[in-house]
Amino acid sequence: MTIIIPVYNEIANLSRIESTFTDYFNQSKTKSKLLFIDDGSTDGSFEKIKTICKGKQNFNYLKFAKNCGLSAAIKAGIDSITTELTGYIDADLQTTPFDFDLLLEDIDTYEAVIGFRGKRKDTLNKKVQSLLANSIRRGLINDGIIDTGCPLKVLRTEQAKAIPFFKGMHRFIPALIKLQGGKIKQVKVRHFERIAGKSKFNLFNRSLQPLQDTFAYRWMRKRYINYTIAESKLNE
Repeated sequence: MTIIIPVYNEIANLSRIESTFTDYFNQSKTKSKLLFIDDGSTDGSFEKIKTICKGKQNFNYLKFAKNCGLSAAIKAGIDSITTELTGYIDADLQTTPFDFDLLLEDIDTYEAVIGFRGKRKDTLNKKVQSLLANSIRRGLINDGIIDTGCPLKVLRTEQAKAIPFFKGMHRFIPALIKLQGGKIKQVKVRHFERIAGKSKFNLFNRSLQPLQDTFAYRWMRKRYINYTIAESKLNE
């Protein structure tokens, strides 16, 4: 499994990511590696990432020439992955890589296993914004996803590479997997307070912008092409 971690100005969290993932890799039964995607950081994050990855085979990175956003970072990671499974987690470590093992228990029979945060450790303001965004999404697309904002996910790479990505589509990864006919399982995972760095989200990009993206998804869902070949003869 390759685990994607998008990074934008998260230098305060990088040492903790290194130590936490080193511990996780040492105890997990699933052989995994980490892929940092530096999204044009300006706080020294990339220099720290290079130091972390130096001499470590299971710590790797990509660096954007400029800030492109979370959807682009996730897509770049997925595009470069060659392992059968793709994992995803945020750099703030408000979820823990040790819970990947919970998701991996069921991945053999699903196209994606995703987390939902049982007891949120966010501020009241952040909880209200997320509740609003989730309510809007469920009301408009009824995708059955409990917690689309939970960053802990394991996807089959083949299905992940087939996701039609554009800006904002990181919020709809499970819905897009289901649109392809894939099966999703949701598993409760732990959630922790952010102890370093600053959130990049606010009322606009957690509530108002997702409303625009939800309408974009609805438009695409109506026009999505999906077919099954019953029989064929193709000459070489």
